[in-house]
Amino acid sequence: MKSERLFKSAAPLAVGVLVALAWQLAVTVLEVPKYIVPSPVLVAKTLFEDWSMLSAALVVTLQVTLLALGIAVALGVALAFLFVQSRWIERALFPYAVLLQVTPIVAIAPLIIIWVKNTELALTLCAAIVAIFPIIANTTLGLRSVNPGLADLFRMYKAGRLQTLMRLRVPAALPYFFGGLRVASGLSLIGAVVAEFVAGTGGTSAGLAYQILLAGLQLNIPRLFAALVLIAVAGVALFVAVVALSRLALGNWHDSEITAG
Repeated sequence: MKSERLFKSAAPLAVGVLVALAWQLAVTVLEVPKYIVPSPVLVAKTLFEDWSMLSAALVVTLQVTLLALGIAVALGVALAFLFVQSRWIERALFPYAVLLQVTPIVAIAPLIIIWVKNTELALTLCAAIVAIFPIIANTTLGLRSVNPGLADLFRMYKAGRLQTLMRLRVPAALPYFFGGLRVASGLSLIGAVVAEFVAGTGGTSAGLAYQILLAGLQLNIPRLFAALVLIAVAGVALFVAVVALSRLALGNWHDSEITAG
């Protein structure tokens, strides 16, 4: 069991190391200029030298991301609870959730930034709009995916709507919710970065997207790659945190986590 877990952790790291080595070798042998593709060693050096600037930008981006994810979870779960109460409510409101999903955030982000005077709030709203649909869709599906026999049993014992919701529907919906949360965590980061690109905010409120824009204008490609690495690492960390939270919530009783462990 321990060896299997070690392999699961070591395999992705080994692939990453091999990719980095191949990248370093290709850049060195082909003598690719650093303003086109920098080497991994140069990216790591830039990340170390510019850490104070890039880490401050990372904190700004993560603040927007986490706040947006929290808003998406709160509103998404609340709407899912509302949808499951009535098919008519779901049919009336769910198309608007789909509309938010299919509308490109780059098209509506400028409007939100104009309408909302507070820049951080505007960025958070943009990221929340991107992240909310998986929460709504998966949680609604989970709340409706109850065992028919158990539903009949609850009706036979005259369980109230709240009892049925909390003791039957919510436990059944948890795996679906965490599946949506895994997707939403990445989407909230994407939404935050895209919104920062559109806003172009600088100064102390500058996130990683602004650092990427600035590095591109200055042709500081190593710093651009370093910012991209931080975004990728942040996305992976968010995903790993959600997976750990899912195992903590489901690991002792749900088949999806018991068999996966």
